[in-house]
This record gives sequence, structure tokens and C-alpha cells, in this order.
Amino acid sequence: MLERHPLKQILIETREYWDRAATPAAIRENFLRMIQCGTRALGAEVYASETERKLVCHTCKSRFCPSCGHRATELWQADMEAALPTIPYVNINLTMPRELWHIFQQNRHLLHDLPAVGAAAIQHWVRARYGARILVLVVQQTFGGLLTFHPHLHILVSAGGLEESAARWVDRLRFDKCELMRAWRYALIAYMAEALKAGLIKGLTGTEEIKMLFETQYRRPWNIFIGRIMSKAQFLRYAGRYIRRPPIAQYRLQRINDREVEYLAKDTRGKSLVKVRYSNEDFVKTLMEHVPDKFRHSMRYFGLLAPRSKHNTFSGLLAFLRQDKRQRPLRMGWANSLLKHFGVDPLIDSLGQPMVWIGRLEPVSE
Repeated sequence: MLERHPLKQILIETREYWDRAATPAAIRENFLRMIQCGTRALGAEVYASETERKLVCHTCKSRFCPSCGHRATELWQADMEAALPTIPYVNINLTMPRELWHIFQQNRHLLHDLPAVGAAAIQHWVRARYGARILVLVVQQTFGGLLTFHPHLHILVSAGGLEESAARWVDRLRFDKCELMRAWRYALIAYMAEALKAGLIKGLTGTEEIKMLFETQYRRPWNIFIGRIMSKAQFLRYAGRYIRRPPIAQYRLQRINDREVEYLAKDTRGKSLVKVRYSNEDFVKTLMEHVPDKFRHSMRYFGLLAPRSKHNTFSGLLAFLRQDKRQRPLRMGWANSLLKHFGVDPLIDSLGQPMVWIGRLEPVSE
């Protein structure tokens, strides 16, 4: 039977498996908040009309929660719509050979540097080829369509760049796939070699074997993808598919019985959906690898989008483009958000009368 919140139900039923001291704190915190989402465990606001009273329970705000992640993505897209200049963009996907995946899987601290390594490779290549600076946004993923651990980067860059020496904006930059692949390959292998030298890679085979692995992978071609030019609106829709979301789509999750689930995984090579069965525990174990570590952002900004550049250079960039800086939009409240996206006003009672806030209830401990 397909439930309304199958992921939450699976986490509740497997709590003894993941809610224990051996589980990393970030995983326990995200999973616990997800099963408490929309319940009195997180507290509630009280609204009332002349004839009715209504409790609105607080949501979890977890980046791994499907419903909370959806709202957070919409808010981010609205902010970026105002912040980004209206210019064309290009998406670049940077992957690595599967022989290197296990190093990041067993040394998760290395994942934090991966967006900076990918962004630096692209920026250095653009600067060497065109003498320009570009806008760079990096979204890191640890999963593929089949939910296996597969670290890679979705990088959104401006299709043009700021040539500072000539004080002009170059409308179109041609991103060479072969040259960018070599720049990315060199940057990542150099970073991993330095990490090995500094003793930051643990739990694997001997140092000489890892060095040999690096040399072998450096000599082979890697796969990267460079997409077609897209508008800002397309850019934001594309990026919104990968940020603040769990690795699964709940509509593709089917409960078989109280011990098994079936998931319609995406086989990107075969370009089809395939049915994969898991025990409840195995499914949760698969998800645990993709919960973001604490204090790690789902997207990072570099180049002309870097925080320092946004203060020092961004206004000048907008002047080059003859565009005005727009104000950040006001955050839409939860009630207005439901009305906009679902056509339902939650603060109207069954008789059509408006409800007003009258108080707050504190969280109820389990």
C-alpha cells in the first residue's frame, strides 16, 4: 500500500536501527526531525475563529525532508531570481572515475573541499583562455539515479565573463570539453595527492597503492558534461532539482510490506526506471550515506558570485550589463505559500470565516 509519507513511516519503523550512538549526529538529527515534522513534538501555533480552533504544527526545516526541502528550494529560487543578472548560463557536470568514489565515501571530510576544487579548475581555465572572470554556483551531489554513493558536481556558470583588463563584458565564452576535463582531472588528483601527503586520507590501503591508483586514473580520460546555453529561469529550475532535497522522489517509493520497500530508481545509462527492492534497514542504510554533514552547504558560490566579490565587484558587473540591482523579495508566509501553490487558504474555517493567531504551544517531549 502506498502511504502519504512513506519515507517518514520507514524511519519510524527502523528507528532502533539508526537512532543509536554509533550513527553520526547529523544523520540522527535529520531523521529525528523528519519523523517529528508536522507534529506536536516541534510545537505548534494556535489559530481560531468565532466557531473553530486550529493547531498548525511546526515543520522540521530539515534539508533532507521532502516537503520542507521543496519550500526551501522555492525560497532560494526567488532570492536568486532577484540576485542574479539576467544573462545566459551554462551547466557543467564534473564527475570522477568510480575507482575514486570509495576514498570520499570513507573520508567524508574531503567532500567539503570538492566544490572549491571544481570551481577553481573552471575559473583557472577561463582566466588562462579568455582572461575573464565568471559567475560560478556549485551544487554537490553524493548520489546517482540508482542511489549508490557517487560524488559529483553540478556547476552553473555564466555563459559570458568579465574581462577586467579591457573593462568589458564578453557575451559568449566557448567551454572546451576536452580542455576542461584535463583541468578538472589535474585539480582533483593534485588535491587528493596533497590530502594523502598531509595524512587526511585514512582507512584504505597503503600509501604507495593509493599513489599508484592516482597515477592510473590520471592517465585515463574522464567524463564531464557541458550543457547548452540556458536562460536564468531555466538555470534556476535546473539547479532547484538538486538542492535541499533527499536523493529519492517519494512518488517512486512503494511499500511492499512492513519489511520491504520497492523504489523506481533511475538508470541514467539505460535511460529508464528500474525497480529495486530493499529491506527497510538496507533502504535506510543507503539513505544515510547521502545525509549532508552538519554545517555543510548544499550550494557554494565562487567567482563573481563569491561573497567577497559580490560586495566589491558585483555592482560594477551590473553596470557593465546595464542592469539595476533588485531588492531581495519578502519571504512569503506559510499560509500565503499554501494559497499560492495549492489554492487552499489554511486560515479560513469550514464556514468561510477568517482565523487569527491566538497563541503558541511548546514542543511536547516524546
